[in-house]
Amino acid sequence: MPTAVLETESTLTDRYQTTVPEPIRQALKLGKRDKVHYAILDNGEVLLSRGQETKSDDPVLGHFLHFLSHDLTTHPERLQALDSAWVERLQLLVGKVQFDLEAPLPDDEA
Repeated sequence: MPTAVLETESTLTDRYQTTVPEPIRQALKLGKRDKVHYAILDNGEVLLSRGQETKSDDPVLGHFLHFLSHDLTTHPERLQALDSAWVERLQLLVGKVQFDLEAPLPDDEA
C-alpha cells in the first residue's frame, strides 16, 4: 500500500459539492476552472489528480478569462459600479426568477 504524502478532508454540501483544500490545490497546482480527475480503485480508494483539458474546452474563453483576471489584478481602478439604469434593466429581466442556492439538486442534475 502506498504511503500518503499529504492527507486532508473536506465536507460535501447539500448540493454534493466540496472545496478542494488549499494544500491539495497547491500540491496539484490547481487554479480556478481547472479540472480534477477522480479514479476509484478496486479496493475503494480514490485517487484525485489534476485533470486534462478536453477538446471540448473553449481555449478562447480560457484566454479571455485569464486576460480579465490579469487586467482586474493590475488595474483595479478600471472597475466601475453599475448605474441605476443597468440595475433596473437587470431587474426587469430576472427580477421574478426565484431560486434557492441552498436547495439540493435533483438526482439527474447532480
